[in-house]
Amino acid sequence: MIPSTPAATRRRPPARRPNQRALLTRIFLGLPVPILFLIVWQVGRQNEWEIPLIGIRMGYLPAPADVVQSLWDYAFGGIHDDAFSGDLWVNLGMSALRVLIGFLIAAALAIPLGILMGRYYKMDAMFDPFINLFRPIPATAWVPLVGLLIGWGDQATIFLIALSSFFPIVLGAISGSKEVPSRLVEAGQMLGARRWEILAQIVVPASAPAVINGMRVGLGLSWVVLVLGESVGVSTGLGANIILARDVVRTDMVVVGMIVIGLAGFLSDRLLVGALKLFTRGRPLVK
Repeated sequence: MIPSTPAATRRRPPARRPNQRALLTRIFLGLPVPILFLIVWQVGRQNEWEIPLIGIRMGYLPAPADVVQSLWDYAFGGIHDDAFSGDLWVNLGMSALRVLIGFLIAAALAIPLGILMGRYYKMDAMFDPFINLFRPIPATAWVPLVGLLIGWGDQATIFLIALSSFFPIVLGAISGSKEVPSRLVEAGQMLGARRWEILAQIVVPASAPAVINGMRVGLGLSWVVLVLGESVGVSTGLGANIILARDVVRTDMVVVGMIVIGLAGFLSDRLLVGALKLFTRGRPLVK
């Protein structure tokens, strides 16, 4: 028989530290693709390549160095001194505000509805045909109707953003609440928990991973639809700047607007994940 070790002399497992080697490896592996993309972009523009099948004429693309220069001027000014110079932060702030409002409206409606649909057959039977009827309709098809009913401007943009992000969030909430183990619900019922307590304390936490995934997809779609919403009747915003750059044939500013939207979408996703980790007190629900 092996004698037991006193508790005072037992070794505690060392505290886990972030694996810096893994982080550096991930960064190193992520570099070759962007570098290769920039090389193909530069060489293809210089040699005026035309990509077969899809017919992209790379000679019309701006040079990467011109895009970097225009991005700096868009953020800080002092280079071109045109309508875009130093205008980044105002437009980014307006676009981010529209995305935030539309996304919060969609989440406030979609999360409770999806959880109820996943748990109750009658709710699912009532709303499932309606959701699956409107879900395949693209946002572009809504634009003429939205223009007639709401008009053009901030309200129309926010409506299109909320509409597009609603569906992935509600589908994530439905699938998450349906996959809650029945044993958890039965345990709550045996302990005398009421129906609303089971929903709040068992179903919602257990559905969180699927709901969070749906929210991340919905937030990404919000930035996708932003350009469509800001293309008509809006004078400020990243989408409005892209349309203006197209009209004055500034392909470098079109690419700059695309880059800024991509970075804004990435940062907003990281902020959402960070906020959810803080709200869930570090539980392993998001990655």
